[in-house]
Parts: sequence; structure tokens; C-alpha cells
Amino acid sequence: MSFHYLSCLFYLSTHPNSRGIGGICCLMRNWICETDILRGLQTTSKKPRRGIMSKPRILYLPTPSHTRLVFLPDTFENFIRSFDVKVNSKESNYTTEQVAQEIENYEGLVTGWGTPPLDGSVFERAKKLKIIAHSAGSVKFMLSKEVVSKYVVPRGICVFSANEAIAYNVAESTIGYMIMASRRFMEHALAVRLKKAWREPSIPWNGQFLSGSNVGIVGASKVGRQVIRLLKPFDTRIFVYDPYLSELDAEALGVKKVGLDDVFSKCDIITIHAPSTEETFHMVGEKQFALMKDGALLINTSRGSVIDHRALLAKCREGKIRVVLDVTDPEPLPPDSPLRELENVIITPHISGAGYYGYYKIGSSTLQALLDFFAGRKVSGEVSFQNYDALA
Repeated sequence: MSFHYLSCLFYLSTHPNSRGIGGICCLMRNWICETDILRGLQTTSKKPRRGIMSKPRILYLPTPSHTRLVFLPDTFENFIRSFDVKVNSKESNYTTEQVAQEIENYEGLVTGWGTPPLDGSVFERAKKLKIIAHSAGSVKFMLSKEVVSKYVVPRGICVFSANEAIAYNVAESTIGYMIMASRRFMEHALAVRLKKAWREPSIPWNGQFLSGSNVGIVGASKVGRQVIRLLKPFDTRIFVYDPYLSELDAEALGVKKVGLDDVFSKCDIITIHAPSTEETFHMVGEKQFALMKDGALLINTSRGSVIDHRALLAKCREGKIRVVLDVTDPEPLPPDSPLRELENVIITPHISGAGYYGYYKIGSSTLQALLDFFAGRKVSGEVSFQNYDALA
């Protein structure tokens, strides 16, 4: 039995949504059809059988635990059927050296969380490589600017990222934070539980909540645009700061493009969706905090380094704004960080991207990217390296 089918059988038997014996039997039928078992004898050949084109060869780097996280069993089974795949069956990530040793005869490479940097040693041997399908978000950690300019772009290698799939989950979390924090659900719930209070007088129960508010979005990224879409039913006025957003695109999104300071001075709720770059490092600091309305809400689900945390702490200590942080700088914050103790600050452990909906979209969109590429179709989610520094 081929290695990739053994790996898939293992995956199906351990996935929480597996179809169990039925799924395994289905795989067995497919394997039997493809390996020519006659009278108990197995015959294999490296050459494709007459009338059947050989399948593109794919090196699959993610671990089984990553696979179970982002692929439904049917999707992964379809992936295995569609390509000639070597699957990583171990719960250990490849090293850069191991990728370089393996990559030579593969046309496709699937990467994910835990994939090592792909340096020149990999691409010097990856002469046949045509597509890298990243079953996660940012690709910058594994593809340096130098590697992109020396190998990826000149060779025309397609790089796909599933960051749009993750964006669904982050956007949903962001809307949840907006509603929860503006209505102070957490404070009211804790008062009921710990103080046995009913409508604790020190906690406002009325005010400007999400509906009808001015919402500021810093970064018209994939997440930022999903947030804009989800805000539509709430009758909000949306102000966006993004130097790369054109007036035409802003009009199409139904938002008003403004400067960064305008976002902080005009808006009741401000949410950060900017990437971590040299340009955005500590982009939000003392000046912006001084402009915020009393009672305004600041949410960050992007990267902690976008906010100057010293200036943030000073502002939060005034008690005039509320803050929700799903990301921090550093991450996690030290156990003795004062931000952990402030009642007007809610910190969650970088979980806004989690959720079955978006995670399983990672797997399905990764498969679709590979199918589209090898069929000669346009790949939705292909990464553009025209401005590497601005990539998330």
C-alpha cells in the first residue's frame, strides 16, 4: 500500500469528524482501483497507465495535528485522491534541511503552521516547484524578501495563502468584542457572580453601543474588509485609515477614508487590523490616545507591535477608555504586567482566529488552490509580492 494512503488512513481513523469504517473502506476501494491487485498480487509502476495522465507530485509538510485542525476528512481524502502526495505522518515539523533533501522532484509544496524558513538551499534543489500552498496565514516567516526576489518571482512560482479563511474567524471575534465590551457584559456578569449585585450602580447599563456608532478601522486588510461586511446590519458610520486604500475602493466598500488621527478623534469604537511592519511599528501611541473620546473602545486583534504599550498603559490607567487585546507586545505579557490587572482592559490569549468555520475553510481553500493551479485556472488567494514590506 502506498505511503500516502497509509497516512490518510491514519488521519481518518483519528479525526473527530471521521466517517470511521465507512471512510476507511472508501479509501481502500480507491487504493484497490489504483494499484491493480489481481489474484492477490500487487503490481505497481512509476509510469502512468495508458490513457491516464500522471498526477502532480505534492510534498505535504504539516503534521497530522495540523491536518486534523484545518481539513475535514472528506476534503483531505479528496486531496489525497487528486494528487500524488507524500504526507508527513509524524508529529514533528520538517527542518529546512529536511525540506531541501525532499523537494527535488515535487511540483507542489503544502506548508502550514510550523513550517521552517524556506531558504536558498531549498530552492536550489526545487527546480520543478511550481506552487507553494500555505494552509495558514502569513507567508513572510518562511519566505524572506531575498528568497522571494531571487527565486519565487523570477521562476514564476505561485504562492497561495489561506489568510482569507482565517479572516472570517477574526472578523467574527472582532464584532463579538465590540458588542461584549461596549455593553460591558463581562463587568455586569462578574458583578452578579462575585458581588451578588443586580445592575451594579458603578457599571453603566446604558450608553452608545455598537448600533448607530462611529466605527474606526485601522487597516483595510482581509480581516478589516470582513469586519466592514459584518458591520452592515448595525447602521454604523465606518471610517477607515489605510494609506494603500484608494478613494474608489473606499467608495465601493461604503466607508469614508480618513487619516489615522481622524479615526481616533471621531470614533466610538476603533479596531486595529494592520500588519506588523516597520511602517506600522508603534503606529498607535500617545498622540492617538490623547484624541480618543471618553468612553471609547479600542480593540486589537492584529499584531501587538502596532500599539505602543507604554503609552497604552498610561492611557488605560486614566480609566477613560476601554480596551480589548487579543494580541500584545510582548506576547504573552509578563505575569506582572499592570495591563493584566486593570478593570477597563480585557485580554484574551490570541484566540480570535480560532473556529471550525474558518479553519476548515483553510483546508478547502488550500485544496481548491492546488486544483485550480494545475487545471490552469486563476488561483484565488495568490499572494502578490509587489509590496513585500506591506504584507501581513
